Amino acid sequence: MLSTVLLLAIGVMTGAVIALLWVATMKPRYTQQVRRTAVEQSKAVTRGQIYEQLVPYLPEFEFNPKDAQFLGKPVDFVVFDGLDEGDLRRIVFVEVKTGVATLTTRERRVRDAIREGRVEWTEIRMPAPLVAVTSPRHLS
Repeated sequence: MLSTVLLLAIGVMTGAVIALLWVATMKPRYTQQVRRTAVEQSKAVTRGQIYEQLVPYLPEFEFNPKDAQFLGKPVDFVVFDGLDEGDLRRIVFVEVKTGVATLTTRERRVRDAIREGRVEWTEIRMPAPLVAVTSPRHLS
């Protein structure tokens, strides 16, 4: 009975040592892979953001680039179609996607609100800024 318990304890300790050695050798590889993946994803996001900024100047963009106002989030552009020519025909919200990318939940919510006509205009009037009055002796 004592020898069985002793053999079991030795087996558990041997397994623990092997597991620790395995983790010690695999962790750096795993960490390196995670970092590499994060860098690649970051590069992809940056490339996408640059591409979004250039879209108004590409032939596929059907609007005058001067009419496009970049927002980035929650939609990429608001286009004031015809405004540069002095004839505002419509206001268009534009989301740019590449490949098989799909709309995010927030983008779908904005799209749905626009399609359902839940769009309004509001104007906010701010008070004129206070002008500091200085005496002539402080001006020199």
